Amino acid sequence: MVVRIEPSILSADFSAFAAAVASIPSADLVHCDVMDNHFVPNLTFGLPMVRRLVETSALPLDVHLMIDDPDRWAPGYAEAGAHTVTFHAEAAHEPIATARAIRRAGARAGIAVKPTTDVRPYLAALAEFDQVLVMTVEPGFGGQSFMAGLMDKVGEVRAAIGDRDVWLQVDGGIGADTIATAAAAGADTFVAGSAVFGQEDPDAAVRHLRALASA
Repeated sequence: MVVRIEPSILSADFSAFAAAVASIPSADLVHCDVMDNHFVPNLTFGLPMVRRLVETSALPLDVHLMIDDPDRWAPGYAEAGAHTVTFHAEAAHEPIATARAIRRAGARAGIAVKPTTDVRPYLAALAEFDQVLVMTVEPGFGGQSFMAGLMDKVGEVRAAIGDRDVWLQVDGGIGADTIATAAAAGADTFVAGSAVFGQEDPDAAVRHLRALASA
């Protein structure tokens, strides 16, 4: 299994994003949490910041949209140069059309589900998506505790993916004490915030997490 580690820029120093990205050369992508204070009760940054990150980052960006009306906004993040644009099933009115628009704009299309959302209605449409994100905390804030009870859902998605080229991502509470559990359930792409940027050597933390998941 290919293991991908995506440090979340949400846990980095907002005044020094370029330095934060430069500190994690071993990472596969940079995870960018876009929140609008409507879909989730938090506000981060939007398209102008992502566009600037694309210009300055040596790593590709995985943009996680925790916003209302992703049908309207998601393609713009792909046009800005994001490698992957992931939107929430709960917020999209036309998830398949939105995924297709993201792909037409040049990015991979991901769909995310909250902990309480039934993922099964979307598994029949896996061909439309390049990534499925199973949230392992309620979206909106970093630093929450990993919900181990969601590993059955992760396993269900893994079984549905089979040999398709679809990444299975988990986000929330991922660290040295939880990543092996998520990997054993079938996840291959891991978002880690404070477990990377909260460490003295962020890149060493990335390598350690990769080793734990690979094992």
